[in-house]
Amino acid sequence: MAEPTQPLLTDSNSSSPRSLDDTIESYIGSFGWAQFLQAALVSFSGVFDAQQTFISVFTDSEPTWHCTDSNSICHESISNICILPKTAWSWDYSPHVSVISEWGLQCAGSFVKGLPESSFFVGCLIGGLVLSTLADSSLGRKNMLFLSCLVMAISTMLTVFSPNIWVYAVLRFVNGFGRATIGTCALVLSTELVGKKWRGRVGIMSFFGFMLGFLSLPLMAYINRGSSWRILYVWTSIPTIIYCVLVRFFVCESPRWLFVRGRKEEAISILKRVASIPSTDVNIGGAISMSSSSLPFEEEEEKPNNVNIFTTMKVLVEKRWALKRLSAVMAIAFGIGLVYYGMPLALSNLDFNIYLSAAFNALMDLPANLITLFLVDKLRSETMGSYSWR
Repeated sequence: MAEPTQPLLTDSNSSSPRSLDDTIESYIGSFGWAQFLQAALVSFSGVFDAQQTFISVFTDSEPTWHCTDSNSICHESISNICILPKTAWSWDYSPHVSVISEWGLQCAGSFVKGLPESSFFVGCLIGGLVLSTLADSSLGRKNMLFLSCLVMAISTMLTVFSPNIWVYAVLRFVNGFGRATIGTCALVLSTELVGKKWRGRVGIMSFFGFMLGFLSLPLMAYINRGSSWRILYVWTSIPTIIYCVLVRFFVCESPRWLFVRGRKEEAISILKRVASIPSTDVNIGGAISMSSSSLPFEEEEEKPNNVNIFTTMKVLVEKRWALKRLSAVMAIAFGIGLVYYGMPLALSNLDFNIYLSAAFNALMDLPANLITLFLVDKLRSETMGSYSWR
């Protein structure tokens, strides 16, 4: 008679209550191929995130121009074409290479020229406040990642049909609103299914994806030079749509979120699929026996939480330490973000090859990511944050 299947966790191991995270880790092991593929797939969202964040470096820049009549008042020492008659100069390429030249915005104010990218980041701010709680409450991390990428892809494709700067700015706002939660959802989905030993290093994968996305932009823009700026949006939207399909069918939902929402069987099915425990650690037959009754988490964790922006603010008011920590993180993020995003977005103002400038800026992430990859488990988070600030 075949030996009956025994649970993976013995009574001695499960006698004392443990957190849900510890229980999940004990079932799935530390790190395996299934977990790596899950982490790699969700981290790849950073590629499309970076492309939409920095695409305006090329689409919204002022193209180069030249004088058409050497005998006129136009000469090389003049940098402001607004003081010249329109018949004295011409763009080096077709006016369609940039939104500035296509819509005649070369003499418009800085507010109008910067409106599309400002709208994008305002959308990021509002989207972060509105959508972040949905990932924890009703939608879940996977669905939120899928929805964010889908909104970003659709708005990117619709941007191709923008008739003027105002519609273009609105679509950039929608684009930023949609992409606001991509980073956090990817980070949670990639790190939750690996052991604590690997979470710091796996979390860095999304930053490598962001670097690759930024690095791909100058290459695509260089190939597209002389052509319409709308083509660049087409090239970045189609792969994003394909990625949405991959997320929908191949990315696993957060097991912890499923448990908290009371969907235990779905969570157990995912844990079985990504488990990296060797066959020597299980019983005869190499099967992992799981049931909801063998998971020793507390009952209050099973109840769904009604999470929204108001309950989040209430928690911050009640727990002052959380408010202080959040304020410190926001201050650091503001300073770092001001430089990190400000420098690349101002590349068009430099008297240097814009394609090389963007590539060099993207490659600057490589040593930073590699250093963080090796130090993330050796230094405290506060120490890493202080070095980033400096």
